[in-house]
Order: sequence, then structure tokens, then C-alpha cells
Amino acid sequence: MKANSNRGAYISSDSIRVTSMSRNVTLLFAAACGMSVANIYFAQPLLDQLSSEFGIDYSIIGIVITITQIFYGLGLLLLVPLGDFLNQRLLIIGQMLLSVIVLVIVGTASNSTILFAGLALVGLLAVVTQTLVAFAASMAAPAERGRVVGIVTSGIVVGILLARSFAGILTDVAGWRSVYLVSAALMLFMVCMFFRVLPNIEREVKSLSYPQLLRTVFILFKQERILRIRSVLALLIFADFSILWTSLVLPLSTPPLSLSHSAIGALGLVGVAGALSAARAGKLADKGYGQRTTGIALTLLLISWLFISYTEQSLLALVIGIVLLDLAVQAIHVTNQTMILPLRPEARSRLTAGYMVFYSIGSASGSIASTQMYAHYGWIGVCLLGASVSALALLFWTMTRRDTASE
Repeated sequence: MKANSNRGAYISSDSIRVTSMSRNVTLLFAAACGMSVANIYFAQPLLDQLSSEFGIDYSIIGIVITITQIFYGLGLLLLVPLGDFLNQRLLIIGQMLLSVIVLVIVGTASNSTILFAGLALVGLLAVVTQTLVAFAASMAAPAERGRVVGIVTSGIVVGILLARSFAGILTDVAGWRSVYLVSAALMLFMVCMFFRVLPNIEREVKSLSYPQLLRTVFILFKQERILRIRSVLALLIFADFSILWTSLVLPLSTPPLSLSHSAIGALGLVGVAGALSAARAGKLADKGYGQRTTGIALTLLLISWLFISYTEQSLLALVIGIVLLDLAVQAIHVTNQTMILPLRPEARSRLTAGYMVFYSIGSASGSIASTQMYAHYGWIGVCLLGASVSALALLFWTMTRRDTASE
């Protein structure tokens, strides 16, 4: 898809009629989402390195991830809604350029204050991923929206998982700082690609002020029950996701396993298999099987913790657990968005923002809770926490499934 050369022309987002979104453009959106969101998660396999270099105790090192997630949540609320009113092309490119600058700051941080401030801004700007998801949903034809959302959001989960492999390998080769500096270079390359590819869609001037715009996000929650239910599910499943991936580096990097950063990061490749397998969830939701997909995925999520609990005895069991957990989380996430985005076509960015705030809350809570549990109760405590959250999610879905049934 070529960018509109007439920058002064007004094209309302509501008037976009796309018969098909090409696979190449869809994959480019997915790659950009993956690269952007990976910036939040690079620190997870580096927690021991950051703890050592900046003198941060293991029991509170999870705050590095929590700070990033908190500011990611703020970005969702403060920046993503702008996608319904501003030129999305300029919004996306502008945020990505700022991300390049911030990544350089993190990669050259000389103390923990600069590190924390930089990571906070990384989280704030990484919400460009959600602007991209909403933009892709608007560009896609209704019959293919679930497929497109599935591919683009798969890029997000793959980015989260590959972030660990990327960070682990680069850290072993050139130190942890190289992770953020290389990412800055890759983000700059993606900006150049988007200058050529993203369509230029001008927004009609709205009478709403910025505070009123933000207020409409809360109004949507009040009006749309499906949004509320699916947002709570997002909070729970991403808490589970973060419980595993934030704390996993701790037992793997210490005796008796004592794996290298590259080996630990490679486990992210295992999770990719599960995430990619879940891309079909969008197609199933398009056909009206969203609730059935959710129920099966939540059951797999609970089962995954049984295998994960044997991590210190069997890496094979961990691999099976990772595949099941990532498959389940991605399937539910894709289904959630496929069910939410059609609710208000004119407010897709705000719907996405509201939904993803719960994702951020869940991720932040899971990060700090998992490292606290590991510090006090070891790996079995982490697994019991993850299984409890999974069971709660399954119970919540069972109690509310009739309220959002579509099949």
C-alpha cells in the first residue's frame, strides 16, 4: 500500500474501504509491533546483569520491569487514544523516532536513575504497537479483520519472546548495553520503511478537547460489557505470562542449572512456536468460535503450570509448559481483540487503549509478584502463583461466558 502523496487531503478513517490488506504490509506491521514491544522485555533475561552492575537486590530487581510496564500503561491511556483523531502515520513515525533516542539513553546509562528513567520512557513510547494494531484493523476488510489482527498481534508476542533470545545472545557477545543500541538502529531502519509504506490519512478536526478524549475511554468501559470482561481476562493472562518470563531467568541462571544468557534467551524461540500456532485464533473468532477458543486456551494455560513446575528437574517439561502457556495467552489475546475492535469502528484506538491498560496492569503485577515469590518461596512458589492466576481466569470466564457468547 502506498502512502497518499497529497498530504493536505482529508480522508476520514471511517470512510476507509479496503478490500484486502496485502500480506507484505500485514507482515511489516507485525514486524514493527514485535520490534517496538521487544524493547520493554529486553531487561527480563538481563536482570542478574543489571542487579550486579547497578547494585540492585534480587528481591526488588523486578521493579525494573514493573516501572517499564507502569509507563507502558500510562502511554496506553495518554497516547494511544490520539490514534482516533490525529494523523496516524505521523503519530506512529514520531513515536518510533523518539524511541530510537530513548534506547540510546538506556544503552549508555551511567547509573540506576538514568536507567530507570530511560526504561520508563521506553515503556511509554512502546505503545506505538497498539496504534499499529488499531490502524491495521481499520485498513483490513471486515471478513479478514480477525486474520490481520491475529498476524499483527502474533508479531507482538513473537517480539516479546524473541527479545529474550536477542538480548541473551547480544549480552554474551558484547554486553547488555549493545542490546539497546542495536535495537535503536533497527528501529531507525523501520522508521525509514514506514515513511514509504504507511498511508497518509488526515483526521477530521473534532470538537473534543484532549481531557474529553481521554474521558471517552472510561465511557466506553461503562457502555461496553464485552470490553470490560475481555479486559479482565487480559489482566489475568498477561499476569500469568509475566509471572513466568520475569522470574524464569533466576532459577535457570543459578545452580544446579547455571545456563548462559544465550541458552536462557533461546527458550524464547520455544515460545514462538506456541505464539505462531495461536494465530489461527483470529480466524476462529471471525467464524464465531471466540468463546470456545477462550475456554480451551484457558484450560491449557492452567495445565501448562504443571509442566513448568518441573523446571529444575527437567528442561523438557519446561519447554512443553512454555509452548502451552504461550499458545494459550496468544490465542486468548487475539480472540479478545477480534471481539472488541468491531464494537465501535470510530473508536478503535480508544478501545485498544482501554483494553491494553489492563494488559499492562497484569504484566506489571506479575513481574513484581513473581520475583517476590521466588525470593521468599523459590520456584515452587512462583508456579503456585501462576497456577492460581490461571485458575482464577478460568473461573472468571466460566462465570461471564454467557454475557459475551457469540456462538
